[in-house]
Amino acid sequence: MPTMQRTSLFRIFIFTLLLCAVFSCSKDAVDMTIPDTDVVAEDDMTSENSATTDTDSENSDSDTTTTTTTTTTTTDDSDNSDTDTSSSTCTDPGSFVFNEENGLVLVEFENAAYSDSWALKAAGNSFSGDGYLVWEGSQYFNQPGNGLLTYTIKITNPGTYRFHWFNSITAGNDGTEHNDSWLRFNDADDFYGQKGNSVVYPNGSNKSPNPAGSSQDGWFKIYRSGGNLDFIWSTRTSDHNAHEIYVRFDTPGTYVMEVSARSSNHAIDKFVLFNENWSEADATASEAFSTITCD
Repeated sequence: MPTMQRTSLFRIFIFTLLLCAVFSCSKDAVDMTIPDTDVVAEDDMTSENSATTDTDSENSDSDTTTTTTTTTTTTDDSDNSDTDTSSSTCTDPGSFVFNEENGLVLVEFENAAYSDSWALKAAGNSFSGDGYLVWEGSQYFNQPGNGLLTYTIKITNPGTYRFHWFNSITAGNDGTEHNDSWLRFNDADDFYGQKGNSVVYPNGSNKSPNPAGSSQDGWFKIYRSGGNLDFIWSTRTSDHNAHEIYVRFDTPGTYVMEVSARSSNHAIDKFVLFNENWSEADATASEAFSTITCD
């Protein structure tokens, strides 16, 4: 075979081999691409599954957050419960209820919502508690109801109680001046002054006889006697004919005691209500102050 012819045939053979090689590589490439594509698809699915798992994880976080919020709410409820418990200890004097126990009510006058010209003082050493109240405003000899102090009392043992207060004079040196304030039990079943067989009722109560001296709208003028100006237990009504003070509660329940200003510089420290089970000496010597609850 001539040389040129052999060369041509050799070139054709090489070209054919190259074509086959190219064809074969392409096929292999195609064969390889399909698995690669499958792998990618599997990876994508894994990625999607992973994304789904992340989403569930977020939902789980969301659930955890919800649980945390619920716990916080429970804590808040607990806090509210604590607040309710705290309020039951009574920090607002306007809602104080003084509870009678075993026929005795004993109360510090400063345990009330007071304003106007009532001043809390703590001079000397004969008072009890945080101090005592002194009226430093105008005098209201015939106008009860000014500078009003109110005390809600819960009675569990009905009956007749004697009223007594521990009071003093903080100006001058005359035991008959600056020595009185007004008192009323408007919702009690009876409120009266008694001296032996003599009984007097406040003016405006639709009962008689009435006391000598000032009285109106169910209020008694309550004064103290004697030359000792310091704190003493002295509680009277009816001028020049001293009557002791009594209150009758026919049924268990809450009742309101009212005090209002009359004479300036009259000081009131504490009061006691006691029934027939107590002597005056034991009641006034008691230090068993009434339990305070909330209205």
